[in-house]
Amino acid sequence: MPRWLPRAMVLALALYACFQLGSWAFHQLIGLLVNILIAFFLALAIEPAVGRMAARGMRRGLATFLVFFVVMAAGVGFVVLLGSMLAGQIVDMVEDFPQYLDSLINWINHTFHTELSRVEVQDSLLRSDWLRKYVQNSASGVLDVSATVLGGLFKLLTIFLFSFYFAADGPRLRRALCSVLPPAKQAEVLRAWEIAVDKTGGYLYSRGLMALVSGVAHYVLLQFLAVPYAPALAVWVGLVSQFLPTIGTYLAGALPMLIAFRENPWYALWVLVFVVVYQQFENYVLQPKLTAKTVDIHPAVAFGSVVAGTALLGAVGALIAIPAVATLQAFLGAYVKRYDVTEDPRVHGHRRHGEAVLARVQRALRAKREQDDRKPPSGGA
Repeated sequence: MPRWLPRAMVLALALYACFQLGSWAFHQLIGLLVNILIAFFLALAIEPAVGRMAARGMRRGLATFLVFFVVMAAGVGFVVLLGSMLAGQIVDMVEDFPQYLDSLINWINHTFHTELSRVEVQDSLLRSDWLRKYVQNSASGVLDVSATVLGGLFKLLTIFLFSFYFAADGPRLRRALCSVLPPAKQAEVLRAWEIAVDKTGGYLYSRGLMALVSGVAHYVLLQFLAVPYAPALAVWVGLVSQFLPTIGTYLAGALPMLIAFRENPWYALWVLVFVVVYQQFENYVLQPKLTAKTVDIHPAVAFGSVVAGTALLGAVGALIAIPAVATLQAFLGAYVKRYDVTEDPRVHGHRRHGEAVLARVQRALRAKREQDDRKPPSGGA
């Protein structure tokens, strides 16, 4: 046995053990890493406001606290307002449920010539097996829901804590990062940081504009249908549909439909049709153009980045994909060498007139030659 073989085997086993240990640690910490990534982008989003307040003499810690306090106060106030409104509507719907059931039974009896009664329907419903199983499953799932809520609150607290430190200690963090890099690399890192702040702010600005347009459009519809709480519902639709990727659109449209159904079931259908039509308009017309202008990327690249981000990190990836890709594109654009484009008409999608005429003549000659080849030869005597 060669003398180097045992050492090579030990080294290979050690490297494999280190790889397995690193893979295990990465999978255990993937949740924390995602939270830190969200916190970093949140800190980039509030950096312009914190920087302006710090430039006027305010301490960065206090400026960051004020910005977070305003954001959290607005969010809590909005949630409380919508929660109270939704609770009141649910209570009213439960109280009016017998009237809905009577009207439905009367319509069924009149249409299908049946003789149903509300008492029979209620008895069959209360004695059904699926209702008993649903109640049992709901009772057993209370602990799971409580654990999910507590876990979500802990993740939210972690994100806010890291984002607070990233924003409050931004200059110190940049100095610590630049202290381990040579001067040339320090300028590149600072430039990338500045580009990330601009692109993230531009993305949130575009989302805010789309939320405003969506809220105004839905407010006009809800006000036209005389649906109660139209302003609050419009704000709900605008914010939830833009800042909750993937499922935000469905959550945003469900609440106005629920409130409209209480007024008139046909109103709920009109709201559903409007939500679907507006969503198509937003996806194919408004969002690509507005997002491309605010973060300066092509609409196809914006759409592809959202799809890729969703595949990698789910809803979080969809939310941060566009500012991340815009930052990377702007940073790489500063180092890609570009040349002047020739004035050839083919660059603009046009062929030269002479080449087009020559191509047509060649096609005509080729067709005539093929036609002559297909003719049968003339037979002799």
